[in-house]
Amino acid sequence: MSPRTGLARVLDDLGTTLIDLVRGDPATAVDIGGVVIHDPDDDQVLPPSALVLGVGVREPAEILGELGKHGAAGLVVRGPVEVTDDIADAVDRSGVALLGLAPGASWTQLAAMLRSLLAEGEVDPSETLGGVPAGDLFALANAVASLISAPVTIEDRSSRVLAFSGRQHEADSSRVETILGRQVPARYSQMLEARGVFQQLYRSDQPVYIEGLPADDGTLCLPRVAVAVRAGDEFLGSIWAAVRKPLAADRSQAFCDAAKLVALHMMRQRAGADVERRLRADLVSTAVEGGAGAAEAVRRLGLADQSCVVLALALAHSHGDDPAGHARLLAERQQIADAFAMHLTAVHPRAAAALIGDVAYAILPAESEDRALRIATDFRGRIGNHVLVGVGQVADGLTLSRSRTGADLVLRVLRAGRARHSVARVSDVHSEGLLLELSDLIAERGDTLSGPVARLIAYDRKHSSCLVETLNAWLDAFGDVAAASAAVFVHPNTFRYRLRRLSEVGEIDLSDPDARFAAMLQLRLWRPDDR
Repeated sequence: MSPRTGLARVLDDLGTTLIDLVRGDPATAVDIGGVVIHDPDDDQVLPPSALVLGVGVREPAEILGELGKHGAAGLVVRGPVEVTDDIADAVDRSGVALLGLAPGASWTQLAAMLRSLLAEGEVDPSETLGGVPAGDLFALANAVASLISAPVTIEDRSSRVLAFSGRQHEADSSRVETILGRQVPARYSQMLEARGVFQQLYRSDQPVYIEGLPADDGTLCLPRVAVAVRAGDEFLGSIWAAVRKPLAADRSQAFCDAAKLVALHMMRQRAGADVERRLRADLVSTAVEGGAGAAEAVRRLGLADQSCVVLALALAHSHGDDPAGHARLLAERQQIADAFAMHLTAVHPRAAAALIGDVAYAILPAESEDRALRIATDFRGRIGNHVLVGVGQVADGLTLSRSRTGADLVLRVLRAGRARHSVARVSDVHSEGLLLELSDLIAERGDTLSGPVARLIAYDRKHSSCLVETLNAWLDAFGDVAAASAAVFVHPNTFRYRLRRLSEVGEIDLSDPDARFAAMLQLRLWRPDDR
């Protein structure tokens, strides 16, 4: 295992633009063991040398001592931070560095950047490409900036910032906004699109010079030079440099050469991420399915001594059957699964998640289903209303298959539209889940409708009547004729007549509780389209 990214490295790569050091010595934390979001209502388990994100923390002095006892490397709070005597004393006593998150930057952006940096810290330093550790895009961005003497960003195909160099203070407000948002702002992307810049990038293997775009304050941004990053015919992304004039010939050639090196690093990073993702998916799949290899998979995930809950997440929609829609669906599933994994590991460092088929399964260390429900609900609130999450029961590391079965059942209920919520536990959908399991049994045995309900359905089809609807409304209203007739918009006397008629046709005694229960169960299990 190679050394992890240290706190000093984090400050070098993200300093002043995203975070800055308020007080403390970053050199004491030579490797960061993980990133954790501080939760004042939870007794959190911190990995060694954790970097703690103090979301909503207003008084850092109150928690620095406790973080010091757990060996945390640093605490990030929203800046600007005024260093009072209490704060200075707490930092010095605890040994935990205090950092400030720049105004305008979001915690999600910071967590994503830190995750990228820590992932790069796992790269074997003996493996280098062009003298830079393989996959280390931040180090590469700094190298490119030195070559052309200008601050640069490395961006993917969607203009998302993958890494950036130092010296960003030499650029302009639009560059700072791009890095804070980890995405080129939409208004600038639209202007670049209108000028045909992206089309030039796609077609050319030479740097493209772009005159300064108008900023919000009426001034012009610095000009840019951009070059495409390709692997063969595949467009991977681009490198953007903030300049004051077109690059000289030698620097322009160096920029082109750098793009080829960046392509190698991006491919290496993608390959490493794919291998890690497949390994994690295999471990999570084995752990939740049970069987001979489950215990070893749980041990390798570090969850053998934990009480856990399995979560099952799926998209609430599809993109249709066309190939393009299918490709978008696969990409969206993986993106949601990655976001789910990031959210859960920020809550608990031992949480594990992976996409298995069309469902993202997660194993979350938790002592109660209520906590797992809150975490899943919070994720859905952040990601949008297009996901469904089933929460299984609490289980130990060796019985996760039971929790996975419960999560799968809840997800089936949610997908069938039989629940009022989009995130639920087994206890929340107990009756709906029981009906689904009974439906499975009926389908397995090949049973068909019989008895009074079958006779009423046949009569309705032949005579275009609505006796089944009448029976269903009466049962739902617990025999209240006034309420039932109002539900189907008929006069109470008409409804009473239909009740007498369905009793005759269906040969059912509505005063018999067993007959009523059997009819109600059949009406629930056999959907109208099945009839």
